[in-house]
Amino acid sequence: MSKNQPKETDVIPNNTSESAQRLEAIKNLIFGENIQQIDQDFQSLKNHIEKRKEELEHLIDDTRKELNVTIDNLATDLNIRITDLENHFNDKTDELNHKKVDRNLLGTLLVSLGEKIMKD
Repeated sequence: MSKNQPKETDVIPNNTSESAQRLEAIKNLIFGENIQQIDQDFQSLKNHIEKRKEELEHLIDDTRKELNVTIDNLATDLNIRITDLENHFNDKTDELNHKKVDRNLLGTLLVSLGEKIMKD
């Protein structure tokens, strides 16, 4: 390669800048003076979309927090109710155990009573 010939890397930036200039010229021919208005409208839409996105993310976060609080409250209430039911169940089984007569004990008592009757 001689020193007078441009390197390939030197050619690429020139082509890129030429392409950008051509693209800008085509854009001006197609859109003319309206390009600034279109750019402003586009930027306005982008800002509006970004603002709405932030609002929606905030609403989602708020809803998530409310749902977590509600779930925690329901879990607490459910645990309280289950505990109450367990206590009630245990009370009823204790009451039934007191009312129930043990067959072995009853048999022993009846035999004892029979023996007492026979002695008298």
